[in-house]
Amino acid sequence: MNITFPHMGNMHIPLKSILQNLGLEVIVPPPTSKKTLTLGAKYAPEFACLPLKLNLGNYIEACESGADTVLMAGGCGPCRFGYYAQIEESILKDIGCNMEFIVLEPPDRRITDVLGKIKKIAGKNSWWDIFQAIRLGYKKAKAVDDIEKVSHKLRPREIVHGSTDRVYQRALKAVDDSYTYEGLAAAIEQTQVMFNEIAVEEQRNVLKVGFVGEIYTLLDPFSNQDLERRLGYLNVEVDRSVYLSEWVNDHICGGMLQGGRKREEVLRSAHPYLCHFVGGHGQETIGSTVYYARSGYDGVIQAFPFTCMPEIVAESILPDISLDKSIPCLTLIMDEQNGASGVQTRLEAFVDLMEQKRASNMEKRSTG
Repeated sequence: MNITFPHMGNMHIPLKSILQNLGLEVIVPPPTSKKTLTLGAKYAPEFACLPLKLNLGNYIEACESGADTVLMAGGCGPCRFGYYAQIEESILKDIGCNMEFIVLEPPDRRITDVLGKIKKIAGKNSWWDIFQAIRLGYKKAKAVDDIEKVSHKLRPREIVHGSTDRVYQRALKAVDDSYTYEGLAAAIEQTQVMFNEIAVEEQRNVLKVGFVGEIYTLLDPFSNQDLERRLGYLNVEVDRSVYLSEWVNDHICGGMLQGGRKREEVLRSAHPYLCHFVGGHGQETIGSTVYYARSGYDGVIQAFPFTCMPEIVAESILPDISLDKSIPCLTLIMDEQNGASGVQTRLEAFVDLMEQKRASNMEKRSTG
């Protein structure tokens, strides 16, 4: 079995670790690129959402490298993610890529459903071996999240342009290259030292933005036009509403793991704007926007793929929250037609708006 999986941000780091520790031959697709998108868009249905096209491109490139099995998550509800596996497997067969799909469906808090499929993949490995592999992989996911959070904080404050990005890449490699708990602990300590050595201007006037929307677009820099990095260079600190380890906990492990934001609290914050599940992360988008408004953030940016149904529902509600909570909201819809210059122009205009609003609020407080 030569197993592969789709890219989604830095998910390949913990997932590769888990599969390799189970003794599997892992073929990581090449980093997502314009070639990946071109391949996926060529064979996918025209109105399929961007993540499906990128995933399909990942699988084609992995197939060319010898992969014969795909491991991916499943989905439920109005979000079309639940149909990806069937559609992609059919398309791949039509073009001569005969790959077996193993789909980890949301367990609805029944972790045994997921472990049963993991056991199928793992073969003769014991349950203890499986647990240890998953545990190390999850710790790597948490480490990757921490690296991203620190980079979001440092990038808008760095004195030497690009210093955070350089350390960020070295930090990810250190985590990726660790194969034991001890090695990972040393890698985490090493990354902390590297980040602490970055010269920053602590008193710099930095805006704070919450980043909400569809999970793939949130986590994957290629699909969101590297939005977090662009905002950092515009002196904006970004807080992402969902990080990789949180998504794994909610979507794969049924919320059984500890740490990260409590999903229930976010969903409660969505009331009374959206009180029921609409698929994907639509309800979380609303709850997180309310949370960011209450927490004093300067603005919220929603990003999602063109035709994403759950986020379209959320988009229609955001203007009400923006008015009620007095927080600027920007929606960016992503597909293969997006251009970097167009996204940059909209971000710069939104940053100007937030700066003007902050200045106006400060003036009101000083005169009131």
